[in-house]
This record gives sequence, C-alpha cells and structure tokens, in this order.
Amino acid sequence: MNLVVVSNRVSRGKPNEPMTGGLAAALLPIVEKSGAIWVGSSGRVRDGNLKEPFAEIEALGTGALAMLDLPAAHYGGYYEGFANSALWPALHSRADLIRATQEDYLSYREVNAFMARALLRFRKTDSAFWIQDYHFLALGAELRDLGVTQPIGFFLHTPWPARSVIGGVPHHRELIEAMLAYDLIGFQTEEDCENFLSYAQSDLGLVVHDGVVISRYGRTRAAVFPIGIDPQQFAQLAAKASTHPDVSRLRRSLNGEKLAIGVDRLDYSKGLINRIKAFDRMWTLHPQLSRTASLLQIATPSRGAIEAYGNLQSEVAKLVSDVNGVHGEVDWTPIRYLNKGYGQAVLAGLYRAAQVGVVTPLQDGMNLVAKEYVAAQNPVDPGVLVLSKFAGAANELDTALLVNPHDIDGMARTIAVALSMPLTERRMRWEAMMAKLRGHTIQQWFADFTDALHECQLDREALAPVVSEPALWPLRSATNGGARYH
Repeated sequence: MNLVVVSNRVSRGKPNEPMTGGLAAALLPIVEKSGAIWVGSSGRVRDGNLKEPFAEIEALGTGALAMLDLPAAHYGGYYEGFANSALWPALHSRADLIRATQEDYLSYREVNAFMARALLRFRKTDSAFWIQDYHFLALGAELRDLGVTQPIGFFLHTPWPARSVIGGVPHHRELIEAMLAYDLIGFQTEEDCENFLSYAQSDLGLVVHDGVVISRYGRTRAAVFPIGIDPQQFAQLAAKASTHPDVSRLRRSLNGEKLAIGVDRLDYSKGLINRIKAFDRMWTLHPQLSRTASLLQIATPSRGAIEAYGNLQSEVAKLVSDVNGVHGEVDWTPIRYLNKGYGQAVLAGLYRAAQVGVVTPLQDGMNLVAKEYVAAQNPVDPGVLVLSKFAGAANELDTALLVNPHDIDGMARTIAVALSMPLTERRMRWEAMMAKLRGHTIQQWFADFTDALHECQLDREALAPVVSEPALWPLRSATNGGARYH
C-alpha cells in the first residue's frame, strides 16, 4: 500500500523543534519508518487561483514531506474561521464558543477542494489516503468528486460530541454527509464513535449496523483506534535528557522541593484555569505544602488571533500572578509559568524531573502528554499522573489518579495525595500504566488502522454499487470564475 497521509500542518521533526500538538509528534515516526508521504500546509499562503498547487517536497527517513502553500483568499476563513472557531469548540463540547460566518464555511470547503486537487499528483494505482483531523472533514468527498476510487480513511484526533452539540455547527448535516465518502472513520474512544453513529442514524436517517453506515457512497465503517506513543523511545529520551542544560538547571533550582508539571497548548479545552485554581486551593488547604511543592506550567501560545484564545491568555496570566502573589515568598515562586514550547527531548527530561504530572483537560480526544509523562518516569522512583477522566487517555491509564476537572476542591486534594504517595504504590500504578502503553503503541495504532482500511476497501469491491442519491451539500457553481459553492 502506497500511503499518503494528510494533515493541516506537517512537522520536519528537528530534535529541538517545539511540538505544537500531539498529532505532529504521533505522525513523525510513522512517516519516517513506513515510507509514507505526509502532505500538509507549509504555513505559507499564496495569492491567485492556484489552479496548479505548489508543493515543496523533502525526504524524511524512508518517507517524504510535501508542503503546500494554501490559497491566501481562503486560509483565514478556513483555519481561524470555520475550523477553529466553529468545529473546534463544538468538538470539545463548547457550543457557547461557536463563531462562524457563511464566508468561513465556504473558505473551509474551498481549502478542502484545493487539497483534493493537490493530492492527485501523489495518487498511484496502489495508493491509499489517510486524512487526519477536523480540518478536512469534507476532503474525502472532494477526492471522490475528482474520481478517486482508492481507499480513503479518516482519523479524528479530537472528541466527537453528542448530537445536540454538533448540531450547533452551521452546515453540520452537509459536512457529516460528506464524511461518509470515507471508507473508514477512526475515533479515539467508544463514546466518540457511538456519538457519530447516533447522528448518522437519528439525524441523517441512515442504516447503521455493527458500526457500518450505509449511505449513497456505500459502506463507511466507524471504529475505535486509540492513539499511542513509542514508550521505549520516549523513556530513552528522558534518560538521556537528564544532562540537558534546561533540565539540569531546573533540578538545581528546586532545592529538594517536589515539582508538579503541566504541558499544554494555551487552549480553553485544556482546563488551565481550573488547574491553577486547584493548586491555589491546595496551598490553602495544605499550608505545609508551601515551599515544598511547586508547579511548572508550560503553556504554548496558540491561535492568538481568535478572540477566545486572546482572552484566555490574559486570564491565565492574571490568575498565575494572583496565586503567586498570595502564596509566594521572596525566595519561593509557587507557579513557574512559561509561554513557550520545547522539543520532545527536553520535555522528556522535564517530565522525569517532576514527581507529579498534571493533565486535567475539560475535554480531550486522547492527550499524549499523559502517556509521555508516564513513559518518561524513572522506573526506580516514578512520579504520579493526575489525569482528567474526560481525557481519552483515562480509558487506558486507569491506575492514574483520575479527577473531575470541574471539581476544584477534589483536584486540590488529589494533587496533595499524589505529592505524598509512597513509593510502593507509585511503582504499582506506574507499572500498570506502562503495560498499557507497551500494548497500545503508535506502531500498533498505525498497523491497526491501515489494516482496517485495507479490509474496508476489499468489502467495498465485493459489494454491488449503491444507487446514488442527491447530494446534501451546497450545489456547485455553474460558472468557472465565481465561488465554487453557493
């Protein structure tokens, strides 16, 4: 199988290059070792019609990266508009934050169509396309429109919400109908998969049987493929990172005090406000932990042009300042707050230096930080993971200390328990979590999905074509010069 992987952005994977999200960290080793072509945005835009998409291609291990300049006229509406101001909040069950215009939606569809045209140059007879994440819900339909008959799979890295929430997205029906052009749709958890199938059956009125949806495209299988990491490689990174200057300076600065660590993009789904309030409450309830336990919070800025993100950045910074003002001393800072990213090698060392990892999103598809924190620990003296029960990782890492991120007092008590947990219990919990990580690696995720995609294609070929029905998404423009959708 000649695999073409598609995502919004690609990462070159330089050793010290900060990772902006779990998707890039997950896909890099896959592309390097599988020979896949990874196609995505270069981060640049171009003016004009771009009828022949430009791709910059470079080798990555046995695979390759292909970076496209996206159309300037539509990028803002596609990325900051519909993808991240309508889809992202809905997928994280924040319907109150959905903001989108008709122009944003049209730009989203235009970029999906643009990407489909660009992918044709990578198509071979034995190709399969694996589309990643919410930026390209409609890409499969666009590829089918261009005559692509090869297998097309889709994996959603975020949660998929209840029907009532996704129903708040403008054009939700058209988008989900378009998603059924995929042979296989992968989700992080059973709940995500069930929510999607419920919409297909109840809102679209389609036949759903044993995880398969029957639509005008034929059969679409929806299934669960929880994403993993390479725990052995990450453990090796963590061991080597102990001598890195950043890690060494951190250890020296602690002067024997215990450290909790949080590493997140600065996003409202990550629960940063509640987390900081929980530490504030912990130091109030347990004053003996003042000067003996602190928090290192790394929060990488993201999507700053979107109002909700700008507001969050200001709110988090003020709250950190307030908490430090109340609990701090002239020679002790309770919360070290950094607005910058770190490469995987350094992060692994920082995780290993912390006695507690705090991963408390309000909603998260998986959250690979939780898995990385566990893998980075010293087996002789491992730290404790405090994990939101609303992260997909909680389904696997059930010997973490699971918390409700909306319960501030409960989180405060649990963090205090984590800081004082005896070694025997820490080892027991860590060993159980490591066994899960070793059994659900990134390599296994890749193999499971691609095998299932191949099976779906065999099923499609074995069945008679399904009679076509009228399209449910916007009609194509009859003119070549105007907008593609109206």
